[in-house]
Amino acid sequence: MDKRVWGRTGREVSVVGLGTWQLGADWGEVREEDAVAVLDAAVASGVNFFDTADVYGDGRSEQLIGRYLKAHPELDVFVATKMGRRAEQLPENYSLDNFRAWNDRSRANLGVDTLDLVQLHCPPTAVYSSDAVFDALDTLVAEKRVAHYAVSVETCAEALTAIARPGVASVQIILNPFRLKPLEEVLPAAAEAGVAIIARVPLASGLLTGKYTRDTVFAANDHRTFNRHGEAFDQGETFSGVDFETGLEAAAEFAELAPRGATPAQTALRWIIQQPGVSSVIPGARSVEQARANAAAAELPELPGSVLDGVRDLYDRRIRAQVHGRW
Repeated sequence: MDKRVWGRTGREVSVVGLGTWQLGADWGEVREEDAVAVLDAAVASGVNFFDTADVYGDGRSEQLIGRYLKAHPELDVFVATKMGRRAEQLPENYSLDNFRAWNDRSRANLGVDTLDLVQLHCPPTAVYSSDAVFDALDTLVAEKRVAHYAVSVETCAEALTAIARPGVASVQIILNPFRLKPLEEVLPAAAEAGVAIIARVPLASGLLTGKYTRDTVFAANDHRTFNRHGEAFDQGETFSGVDFETGLEAAAEFAELAPRGATPAQTALRWIIQQPGVSSVIPGARSVEQARANAAAAELPELPGSVLDGVRDLYDRRIRAQVHGRW
């Protein structure tokens, strides 16, 4: 597994990480033994980066990771968590006192004194422009509650505002063949500033696997059922903001671009990995097979220009009008 140095952190992190939202909640039920098996498979495949959040299963995802790493003290895994979504989404709630309380809970869940990386979890847009917020984050570092801080964003404009902050270690943003806008300004700006880029929702909530049809039914507690129109949180987090019907048609076309020996999902991950400026991509996995297949995408040859051109053409024809101006 290739590793890339994350600029301001100095840490070497695997180009394929593991997103663990699905191990906590909102993707149907995942038993603890299955979650542990996924973590095992990812680590065995060379993954040394787990991404979680205090809100995933109200802390269940953090707790699972904490217990797993306690049972495997020999592992050097970089764990990024997030904070802010357990409170009402008001800029004034992003305060030092709340940060300390949220950090205390995450540190207890993960069983560590110092969090490797804590990200503001898609906060209100005004938060990115608040000097007080970033002064508070600097205080957390000074108090050794966190080693580094970062942001997870919804829009490219938010990403650019955050990248300009000297203490921001990484920006997590939706990037996949159905979301190309970050390529225009965000990735170049991050590379120039030495800010790592974490690509999330890499498979457009599973659309880019090519496995779904119009008859696919998701569980009632799966965000692909209850958040298709942004009912619970930002619509862009579900199917990358693309309506399901359009996404199915576009995914079928994308599958035809997959090189021989690669699945559509691996092709999407390989496409992300080779975008200049990407530090790590964080697909989720609910099974050992998925975790292994995701990690294997890092070993694929670079996609040829014909595939890259095909992705751009597909995006321009089917996707751009729905997402480009919004995020």
